[in-house]
Amino acid sequence: MKKRFWIRLGALLSIVLLLSACNFSGSEATDSSESANDEEEKVLRLSLENDIPDLNQVKTTDGISFDVLNNVMEGLYRLDEDNNPQPAMAESVDITEDKLTYTFHLREGIKWSNGEEVTANDFKYSWLRAMHPDTAGSYSFILSDYIKGGEAFANGEASEDEVAIEVKDEKTLIVEVNEPTPYFLGLTAFVTYFPLNKDFVEEKDDQFALDHESILYNGPFVLTEYDQAEGVVMEKNDEYWDKENVNVDEVSLKIIKEQSTALNLYEAGDLDRVTLSSADVNAYKDSEEFGTETQFTSWYIQFNLGKEPFDNLNIRKAFQLAYDPQILTETVLNNGSESAYSLIAPDMHGLENQSFRELNGPIIEPNAEKAKEYLDKGLKEIGGSLPEIEILTADDTVAKDAATFVQSQIKENLGVDIQIATKPYSGRLDAMREDDYQFAISKWGADFNDAITYLDLWVGDPVSAFRGSYHNPEYTDLVYQAKEEKDEGRRLEMLMDAEKIMLKDDAVLGPLYYEGSAFLQKGNIDNLVTHPYGARLELKYVEIN
Repeated sequence: MKKRFWIRLGALLSIVLLLSACNFSGSEATDSSESANDEEEKVLRLSLENDIPDLNQVKTTDGISFDVLNNVMEGLYRLDEDNNPQPAMAESVDITEDKLTYTFHLREGIKWSNGEEVTANDFKYSWLRAMHPDTAGSYSFILSDYIKGGEAFANGEASEDEVAIEVKDEKTLIVEVNEPTPYFLGLTAFVTYFPLNKDFVEEKDDQFALDHESILYNGPFVLTEYDQAEGVVMEKNDEYWDKENVNVDEVSLKIIKEQSTALNLYEAGDLDRVTLSSADVNAYKDSEEFGTETQFTSWYIQFNLGKEPFDNLNIRKAFQLAYDPQILTETVLNNGSESAYSLIAPDMHGLENQSFRELNGPIIEPNAEKAKEYLDKGLKEIGGSLPEIEILTADDTVAKDAATFVQSQIKENLGVDIQIATKPYSGRLDAMREDDYQFAISKWGADFNDAITYLDLWVGDPVSAFRGSYHNPEYTDLVYQAKEEKDEGRRLEMLMDAEKIMLKDDAVLGPLYYEGSAFLQKGNIDNLVTHPYGARLELKYVEIN
């Protein structure tokens, strides 16, 4: 079916369609009675900043795919407007006194979009599929690290019967975890913990999740159109257990990579919310529609330790110290983002009344003179000259601006010319996975409110090119020990030491900023929630007045 976006069909129909997010497949003009009915629908029109890499919940790893999946699927729990996990597919949970066994009781009447019942078996099947060596994706750890027997199963060293996931009956799921995990209920709200219908997945086979008809939904919305490069249309799910509290009939998520284009559409009345570029913030900051928000998302330069010249520690340290994140946040971004001198985002869970960032302080201090000293040392060690260097980045406005900033600072402070290699968002991800880069503009958004959601990324065997081909046994041991440590104070000390080793000792990456954004939002839109961690976009609670 040919897909066309944002079609204007004349004065009357444009009001109907633009207020209803314009059906992506286009439509013919209707009579006045049909238009009147359409006008009664509540439709939200939003944009995505990049293409949608993969809606296979077992395999996907990126925030954009998470945003889509979070609104068409649902786990045992769902984050509420205050970012706290609340019962969703599960009606309740019993937790043993030792905090190691969770008994989830599923709701009556929960259904897939085809009318079939969602059962405890759907969760067990999905979780095992996400951990199985033959079907697992990069996020298998978010299950196998916590569920008893999961790691051995993921490594091919145990059978699924040895994984502590028990289906007592169709409405009762019992799970044992390795250690007391205070954020485990929040984990069950994460994409990789969503259920899957075994018969449907096996019927679709390798076509699963490639289009909107090859996904079975159990969330507030269903996809009616999906184009990886264009966007999606969602409609309210009539089979959703809590549909009476879903107040939007349709949502359009159109991919618009250029912020200036999105702003023009917003001003024309074709979008209900838009993220502002730094150049536009001052012009709109006094508007009643202006707002800002922050995320638990860290942007950084990812060095590839397996590629010249970043296989040399002193070269990495030179590039790491040669730019000033404050210049980036204040003069380039200008959107509420905060300069980063470490990896873990501010306000993430720490100890008592102090956040992790307050406890561990800044780790990297920009210093152009020291950067030159490191560069001189590194050049002597590699033979006196640098190879041609490219920085890889996605092709959206923010990522390209960050790459241009780094390029400029490296030239100004080190006298080194670097080129920028720009790819679509999914192409940037693929290039990093395939080890086809020297260093890159990258980011990580927290999956849950704990520092280990970041630090766990740089452990594992074999090493990951996506994470810079980094491996340090001391770092890995600290992270693994922290997972087993029951004393919260000692656990945090281990994680803080690990952050210092990775950044200061090994210079695996260069911090850029903690993501914030300035936006405009139409005054008739309420409760459009953006979570600071996990899947960011939450549409269940939106109201259009």
